Amino acid sequence: INWNYSLFYEVDAMKRICIKGGKKLYGEIDVQGAKNSSLPILSAALICESPCVIHNCPDITDVNAAVKILEYLGCGVKREGNTLTVDPRGFKCREVPDALMREMRSSIIFLGAVTAKCGCAFLSLPGGCELGPRPIDIHLSSLRKMGLEIEESHGRLDCFCKDTLLGCEIDLPFPSVGATENIMLAAVRARGNTVIRNAAREPEISDLAQFLNSCGARVFGAGESTVEVEGVKSLSGCEHVVIPDRIAAATYMSAVGACGGKIILNNIEPTHLYSTFPFFEQAGGTIKIKDRSVECEFKNRPKALSTVRTGVYPGFPTDAQPTLMAMTVMGEGTTVFVENIFENRFRQVDELVRLGARIRVQGRVAVVDGVERLTGAAVEAADLRGGAAIAVAGLCADGETSVGHVDYINRGYENFVNNLSRLGADIKTVEGKK
Repeated sequence: INWNYSLFYEVDAMKRICIKGGKKLYGEIDVQGAKNSSLPILSAALICESPCVIHNCPDITDVNAAVKILEYLGCGVKREGNTLTVDPRGFKCREVPDALMREMRSSIIFLGAVTAKCGCAFLSLPGGCELGPRPIDIHLSSLRKMGLEIEESHGRLDCFCKDTLLGCEIDLPFPSVGATENIMLAAVRARGNTVIRNAAREPEISDLAQFLNSCGARVFGAGESTVEVEGVKSLSGCEHVVIPDRIAAATYMSAVGACGGKIILNNIEPTHLYSTFPFFEQAGGTIKIKDRSVECEFKNRPKALSTVRTGVYPGFPTDAQPTLMAMTVMGEGTTVFVENIFENRFRQVDELVRLGARIRVQGRVAVVDGVERLTGAAVEAADLRGGAAIAVAGLCADGETSVGHVDYINRGYENFVNNLSRLGADIKTVEGKK
């Protein structure tokens, strides 16, 4: 099959988001399912021997890219609203073409799933947002320990297993989410037990483990620093509900912090956001938690924050840093951000400065001196979370802000423009030019 998959994104790349700033946000919305849970769960579905029904799966372009990969591999996929049914019984292909792999960084998650399914895989290196080096060396070295032979040449990975993958003990040098997921996916069908030490602890890891266990896998300790997987002979299908997207929730909280107002976010898991709440409260916001909802209210201009340091879970998430920064550009005082995960996670800064922000960056440190007003301008998203950040800043800027490269934002946010419009923002998507 010859996919001209770039056309899938070119439609959104031609669009722009136009924002007339200055409106406070009021109302309530439902938060989407988690992008970073949906992708590994979708890849895990192909390991099963019968169909899987996955609820709360967001309609975003990264998920649609994963669906295209599943379909290329021979799986049947059907969407009804936010429910995806994946039928892996037609699996017939062990190769993912370059055009599909390039569409998202998380496509590497199919390495563990395909090798678990059939003992070999042929992939190219993944694409996605350019946030600096996110080496897959940890993924490859871990799978090699399990007996997978991997030949790397000109951006291509040819992976073979002579007999079957073997469980082993793996000590990760860094608690990589993707590597932890890939090892888990490979280990569920491996012979023997696999122990992952210094494993990632993010909620998305626990969600993947719950899905796998519902399919008949034996995964223990997910959410802790040591995860153990007992290999099984086969997995059956299951029905699963994806956890809420904690990053999307933090984005909308940053938006009300920047603009003022009061919003209610439904369909969230408050415990997943505990590392973010203190910063919104420190900025002058009021947070009220009730069951699976959070009310966030800002009556005044946000205050400066103490130093914000990103870290692995349960630390402050790197994915929430750009939008929190957008909130602080109009804060009263100076806020310092220290980025400990991705070295290029400040790509939103130049566009925020174009809107009138005062930000200085040196290496992994950004210093934000709050200003009293921003002015709308034509700006361009450079990555997913940075694109959301400049849109947040545009919501509180005087005049009109035009955000280009909407395709980046649509990779991770479902109904982003519609949700903000429902909360009272003057925002719309238009065709074409600056």
